[in-house]
Amino acid sequence: MEKNVKLNNERKARRHGRVRAKIGGTAARPRLSVFRSNRGMYLQLIDDTTGQTLVGAHSKELKGAGKNVDQAKSLGKLLAEKAQAKKITSVVFDRGFYKYHGRVKAVAEGAREGGLQF
Repeated sequence: MEKNVKLNNERKARRHGRVRAKIGGTAARPRLSVFRSNRGMYLQLIDDTTGQTLVGAHSKELKGAGKNVDQAKSLGKLLAEKAQAKKITSVVFDRGFYKYHGRVKAVAEGAREGGLQF
């Protein structure tokens, strides 16, 4: 059992490394980072040149519960609203080691509907 967990973590780290090697965020075009946990989702707009988080959002900030995918889409819209307030219109999408489907895809669609450009 322990060997499988270690192998899975190594695979996730390699996959994340491949994604991060291709993208990076700047002040003009920050990186939209997605993190899923068992309890919720965290989104951040990160400027990699200074290492600062410009805007963040968590699923606890949402009022209505809803299903996971619906919640992720509205979380993407919430982050887009916060980004618009800080005059950020264009971002680079960082899905991490997650596949682009389900909640991660819903976040991207919600952010696009909110006005962010990828």
